[in-house]
Amino acid sequence: MKVHYFQRYHEKENVATANTMLLLSRLYSYSSDKFFRFLKSEYFSEAFEPELVFTLQEKSIDSIPDATITQEGFKIVVETKLTDWFYSKQLMNHLKSFGDEKHKIMITLSSELMNDDKKKYFEEQLKNYNETQKYPVIHINTTFECLANAIQEVVDDRDFEMQEVIDDYLNYCYNDGLIAISDAWKYLRVQLAGITFDFNIKNGLYYDNAERGFRAHDYLGLYKNKSVRAIGKVCAIITAVETEDGIKYTTESGELTEERKQKIIEAMIDGDTYGYNLRTIEHRYFFVEKFYETDFKKITPKAPMGTRVFDLTQILGTEEIPKVDELSEILKDKSWS
Repeated sequence: MKVHYFQRYHEKENVATANTMLLLSRLYSYSSDKFFRFLKSEYFSEAFEPELVFTLQEKSIDSIPDATITQEGFKIVVETKLTDWFYSKQLMNHLKSFGDEKHKIMITLSSELMNDDKKKYFEEQLKNYNETQKYPVIHINTTFECLANAIQEVVDDRDFEMQEVIDDYLNYCYNDGLIAISDAWKYLRVQLAGITFDFNIKNGLYYDNAERGFRAHDYLGLYKNKSVRAIGKVCAIITAVETEDGIKYTTESGELTEERKQKIIEAMIDGDTYGYNLRTIEHRYFFVEKFYETDFKKITPKAPMGTRVFDLTQILGTEEIPKVDELSEILKDKSWS
């Protein structure tokens, strides 16, 4: 049984906050460099240097010591809501949490962005407050999904352990309704195919361990030989495992047809060839309408160790996602790292 990193089956705000702080602390424990890179990329300017700075012969007012070790002061205050239930009075009271830190950030975190009028009203009050302060407080309004995306940007594909932590956090967010499934339309999930590539293409499916969390996505890509070689639109997601009473199927989306049951059985048989236990270990099967050939090249060395998720609106520079056959042709002229 999979041991989850994050608490499940709770709806209270303090659980969402605790899980988010756990994600950040795991990132810091894994790599303080990547943690600070995340802070700089999302919340602070490039001039911000939160890491320890070692300096030789730094000139002071009356002398030049041989060396100094310094760290800039900063503080981040987080207010979490399950939805946009932020109140200016509460947020203004939170400002008392800050001291004389040089860098001060207040993050309002929720499943959705703050209403424009509400945000404008609070930031007008914050502006007046900052006029009385030596160092201003910067307000960042973001979502659980955006925060996870930002962390994923600084974590390398081959940081397999940390990728697993992020996957589990995303899975928790989806289970608790903290990320809108409606955003799935713009995401392409890329998976390593390797020796099963031909089987995947022929049968229009890809399988993965059911315990592995995943971001909701409408498009699936298969990676092989330094490029995404095929993409398809997901039409059904079904889990399956052999039991004493036969194969147990669970439909997560789409329809469980006799044809799909047969393809799952064939996948189990094919998996036996490579020593994969698709029978007694539950797997999730992603069915696509059809895989289309493409050549979405990875321009940096080494294959990704696990999943890679792309926001197609960013890759294409438009909110309009074309039909899959057209998309496959467009991606042939794109690349990623």
